[in-house]
Amino acid sequence: MNVRLKRTPGLYMVGFMGSGKTTVGRHLAHRLGWSFFDLDHEIEAAEKTTIAELFDARGEPEFRRIESEMLRQHVGWIERGRPAVLALGGGAFVDAANRELILQNGIAIWLDCPFDRVLGRVGDTSVRPLARDPQRFAALYESRREVYALADVRIAIESDDAEQALEAVLNHPMLK
Repeated sequence: MNVRLKRTPGLYMVGFMGSGKTTVGRHLAHRLGWSFFDLDHEIEAAEKTTIAELFDARGEPEFRRIESEMLRQHVGWIERGRPAVLALGGGAFVDAANRELILQNGIAIWLDCPFDRVLGRVGDTSVRPLARDPQRFAALYESRREVYALADVRIAIESDDAEQALEAVLNHPMLK
């Protein structure tokens, strides 16, 4: 296994919304026998509200602050010997401090999903605040790709088969 994973056993699923981070991450954790956490679900549980309501009531900057705090908490647990796979929100890896924390404490896995597939998966945009405006949504997708490319591992998502993506992750040399 990768030396970084031996030191800090954390795998961080990054990518745009709808790329499959939660689905693939859950399967990956199950296969490894590790814990799984979806950062957005963790935030909703802690704040007792939905991400959309949090964005609307308190704004994106406050959401990002909470997201960073929750990420630091989970990295701390991983550092103390609790192996985990974390599915991050689409913007978490974009923040430079979050990205550095992730890259120093495990392996970032980018699920690179084509935009047309993302569109088909996102569906109801009312629960995804950043998807409400189609033009801004497309521009956001393009602007984040350069940052996602900084992840340790890139997995091309070519179908809706989570097992196919899971096998690509497990067979990546970085995880051997």
